[in-house]
Amino acid sequence: MAVDATPTPATVVCVAPQLSGDHHVTASGGLFHMAPSSTSAASRARVGVAAALGVLTACALAAAAAGDRWRVGREGGGDHAAARGEVTYDGRALVLNGTRRMLFSGEIHYTRSTPEMWPKLIAKARRGGLDVIQTYVFWNVHEPVQGQYNFEGRYDIVKFIREIQAQGLYVSLRIGPFIEAEWKYGGFPFWLHDVPNITFRTDNEPFKQHMQRFVTQIVNMMKHEGLYYPQGGPIVISQIENEYQMVEPAFGPSGQSYVRWAAQMAVGLQTGVPWMMCKQDDAPDPIINTCNGLICGETFVGPNSPSKPALWTENWTTRYPIYGNDTKLRSTEDIAFAVALFIARKRGSFVSYYMYHGGTNFGRSASSYVTTSYYDGAPLDEYGLIWRPTWGHLRELHAAVKQSSEPLLFGRYSNFSLGQEQEAHVFETELKCVAFLVNFDKHQTPTVVFRNISFQLAPKSISIVSDCRTTVFETAKVNAQRGSRTAEVVQSLSDIHTWKAFKEPIPQDISKAAYTGDQLFEHLSTTKDETDYLWYIVSYEYRQSDDSQLVLLNVESRAHILHAFVNREFVGSVHGSHEARGNIILNANISLKEGQNTIALLSVMVGSPDSGAHMENRSFGIRKVSIQQGQQPLHFLDNELWGYQVGLFGEGNRIYTQEGSYSVEWRDIYNLAYLPLTWYQTTFATPMSNDAVTLNLTSMGKGEVWVNGESIGRYWVSFKTPSGQPSQSLYHIPQHFLKPRDNLLVLVEEMGGDPLHITVNTVSITTVCGNVNEFSAPALHTQGREPEVRLRCQRGKHISAIEFASYGNPAGDCTAFSIGSCHAESSESVVEQACIGKRGCSIPVSPAKFGGNPCPGIQKSLVVVANCR
Repeated sequence: MAVDATPTPATVVCVAPQLSGDHHVTASGGLFHMAPSSTSAASRARVGVAAALGVLTACALAAAAAGDRWRVGREGGGDHAAARGEVTYDGRALVLNGTRRMLFSGEIHYTRSTPEMWPKLIAKARRGGLDVIQTYVFWNVHEPVQGQYNFEGRYDIVKFIREIQAQGLYVSLRIGPFIEAEWKYGGFPFWLHDVPNITFRTDNEPFKQHMQRFVTQIVNMMKHEGLYYPQGGPIVISQIENEYQMVEPAFGPSGQSYVRWAAQMAVGLQTGVPWMMCKQDDAPDPIINTCNGLICGETFVGPNSPSKPALWTENWTTRYPIYGNDTKLRSTEDIAFAVALFIARKRGSFVSYYMYHGGTNFGRSASSYVTTSYYDGAPLDEYGLIWRPTWGHLRELHAAVKQSSEPLLFGRYSNFSLGQEQEAHVFETELKCVAFLVNFDKHQTPTVVFRNISFQLAPKSISIVSDCRTTVFETAKVNAQRGSRTAEVVQSLSDIHTWKAFKEPIPQDISKAAYTGDQLFEHLSTTKDETDYLWYIVSYEYRQSDDSQLVLLNVESRAHILHAFVNREFVGSVHGSHEARGNIILNANISLKEGQNTIALLSVMVGSPDSGAHMENRSFGIRKVSIQQGQQPLHFLDNELWGYQVGLFGEGNRIYTQEGSYSVEWRDIYNLAYLPLTWYQTTFATPMSNDAVTLNLTSMGKGEVWVNGESIGRYWVSFKTPSGQPSQSLYHIPQHFLKPRDNLLVLVEEMGGDPLHITVNTVSITTVCGNVNEFSAPALHTQGREPEVRLRCQRGKHISAIEFASYGNPAGDCTAFSIGSCHAESSESVVEQACIGKRGCSIPVSPAKFGGNPCPGIQKSLVVVANCR
């Protein structure tokens, strides 16, 4: 790739009177700076800055066009010193300040946790061996109303990035602004849907105008805050668009021109760091094409230019859960194998885990059918607890790779076969060497000879061989600590006297509806995605026929759930699923009175779509309604006069808040359990411990739950998985949502449930376990000389008891264990002396520690299971 010439930097000065005091904006050398004219204006009110930056967009674009261009260093010869500290790249890696870097990254979304959680999440990611935190930018939370911005609380992206910087990590900023992310409407604000003549994500002027405005605004905000790497900030790479190749064929030539436009637009913003496009094999220069998926070491076509590095932006650590589906966790060994293979086969130098911490889909933020808990099986679980052993095993992998970063980034690469399903990948400089020995066979344990040394390769494994002689890491041999997470009931909400109920009114009067029309309205166009609920109300005149046949109500809907009421009486529900997309059909026998009857149909969305071409044209809601009276022909109601009520009465009056709860009359809960469309209210005490707090909602049906006015998300425990269990039973309450006492709990229940069986639980790691063989490689991050079992309880807990300890050949693993034929009698006492009462301990796996060799000639292991309290 050619290196751009460097013109004389241009300077453009703008004035932003919207801020408190004039701000002079200078674009010089491709960087954007904003400084207050007076010290009083230095307070960084995010909303005010956003508004000012929006006005300054045109000026900034002109300044960027006049400024110098960021350069891309070529393999082995980029002019990095002249780049003023800019981030460049070559065919091997990203180049920071003239040095190639091997980078491990993890995705953590600021919107899916709370600011109070951010420091601990980032600290645990850093301890896990990460260099970079990656995040999307969520357009719909930052500009929920066109021209009105929100960068407060969970949405304070600048605060989030500054915390990452304070802990010494870099940032990968995925601006998109389409993000998918199992997030409602793919991150687009719904007002975009109503822009005249708009078509999303193609060569469409209305869309490109709004996309460019928002992307420019975010970039300028980052520059204003000094967050790009050349400014001394942590942002080292950005992303434009997201997996566009998946939908590009639907747009034909307009899709191709849109890709070129998006790339040119992004590069023109002059950030001083590279841009990437994931799942975009034809990403235009100088944009880097990157891989997303489970096995990018096998599926990635590779960089589309020899001057671009191999980057993996999404290594899926598990599968995101769906209501109605059983949880599918990805094994620790499989994740490690995939990472090592990508580095070996593709010469990858950047791997980002999606997710490293999934968090919680608070409120209505999840997309269609996605659970409130997001990527709970990631290295850091939903609550921010370390997920064992994934976190620890990957930490060892990172240390093993970093130990050999010099040959990986600068060495000669070669590969050759070691057998029918075995291969070697070698990186070598004059002084250093590292080899990746790969075994694809899922069942056999072959012995291979590499450089006159025999290596035994476990089934489906990769051994990292330092100096091409010594195995320092094996993907299939997990020596990291394991742990068991438990939920303990700390309060049962079973006292009927503490509960109150409010029955959601069923609308009856079409004349009082917010909208009327002689057709069936589309759901999202009517609600603007500001609520899950839309009432369709119609009047039907019934005349009893002589045959006295049953009356059948038929409804077809493209929403996710439908509840039907006739004359305020519930007559039935139906729902769809993530897999069976399309119409849901309700057929219900109903009783009608002579004369006018009111049919009220509640259409419910469980999240809006997050992907697909022409998302702006997707249609939801009720499509057909008919009545069949006996053997008479169907009577279609589609073109009758319909009334529409957006949202529930309780939503509109915010009865889930302390203030709003006074607007309705709450009744005793007697006889109001198991009823559809009922609000429930109680209070509960804050647990005394610092453990994660959850609600167990197994006894409920489907709805949404608030604590002290904060929505902790949708619940849907009545939608059972094939195994017969709820997809999610526990719902996270962040500590920051809680008050010292008397926390207000409010639920809206759609289908019927029993709130008296709700419990408040705390979640923690109560059992830890280590299982290490005497021939295992010592843990690299400890720089020890011999293998050892290392145990550590979560913060605030200590090892209270040793449940099992055996040095010898114990049978089983950390979940089912027993003493084998070889066992050192001192095992338990040695471990207790080393560990009891401590937060963490380590025990060498050696005969000397246990008073001698209990069984010479037998390969020995140490298994320890300990309780944390």
